[in-house]
Amino acid sequence: LLHTRLAETLSLSLSVRFSHSLSDFARLSISHELRSAVSLDMDIDVDHYGVLGLLSGEEGAKLSVDEIKKAYRSKALELHPDKRPGDKQALANFQRLQSSYEILKDEKARKLFDDLLRVKREQQHRRSEQESKRDAKRQKMFSDLEERERAAFAPDPSTKEREEEERIAKKLREEIARIRAMHASKGENMTSATSREFPGVRKESTGTARPGVDKEKVLKVSWEKIGEDYTAEGLRELFSKFGEVEDVVIKSAKKKGSALVVMENKDAAVAATGSVSGHLSNPLLVLPLQPPMVTEAPSASRSAEPDKLSNLVGAGYIAFEDAVLMKLQKAAEKRK
Repeated sequence: LLHTRLAETLSLSLSVRFSHSLSDFARLSISHELRSAVSLDMDIDVDHYGVLGLLSGEEGAKLSVDEIKKAYRSKALELHPDKRPGDKQALANFQRLQSSYEILKDEKARKLFDDLLRVKREQQHRRSEQESKRDAKRQKMFSDLEERERAAFAPDPSTKEREEEERIAKKLREEIARIRAMHASKGENMTSATSREFPGVRKESTGTARPGVDKEKVLKVSWEKIGEDYTAEGLRELFSKFGEVEDVVIKSAKKKGSALVVMENKDAAVAATGSVSGHLSNPLLVLPLQPPMVTEAPSASRSAEPDKLSNLVGAGYIAFEDAVLMKLQKAAEKRK
């Protein structure tokens, strides 16, 4: 609607203005066809304030007629074809300047042109807002997509905990197997090694052992210096759950600790051998100082007895391993 009204006004205004300025066009040797070459569409689309070197938009609408006239005269001196003999576009530029000036000095045409600029500014503002909203929406969609992808590829916490538990359990089983193999290789030298570490306790056959000490109720305890260390009081407290502890003798080294624990009787020593495991961070290896002595038995039972005695030490390892794994399983269930 504004385009139509502005075109009608321009048609009327230009016909009147050009009729009063024919002398100027004659002075410039501009033919009569030049007036008919003026395009109304161009006049509507062109920023006429900008053609005169003026600010456009709201600032242009506030300009007075005198300010527009002053700007036109200054620009006409600059773009006059006589001042630009080598410029092929000089005549067209001067024509556009004249057309813009005719529109801006006509009150009705200028009002319509200002309204047209205002509508264009509002349209541009709405387009900018819509584009901003679309950009924000696209950005949110991308962010949501990235978040879903991260969530889809993120490791499951329960799976991670289970893998960590399995890793620790596997490492513990390997460590137990290593200790078992190390002590199994010593075999029969265990008793002699113990005698060297603890000279206060010797074989009964030497006749120099402390009176009243039964080797079958003495336990040899060892641990690695990789976690919480053990004291005599701590060992006494651990083993007292299976019976009275008569004595605890500790010998510490830089990389390995060991001790002799004297229980009140053989049954307490056997019970402690299969049950005491110590701290999870630093498990104990509990072995009998001397396997129980056996009496003569029929040939049928004697054939099975050596296997039982040979597995006595291994039973302590197996019970220890089962106890540690049971504690790990209980800890995992509590976490779940």
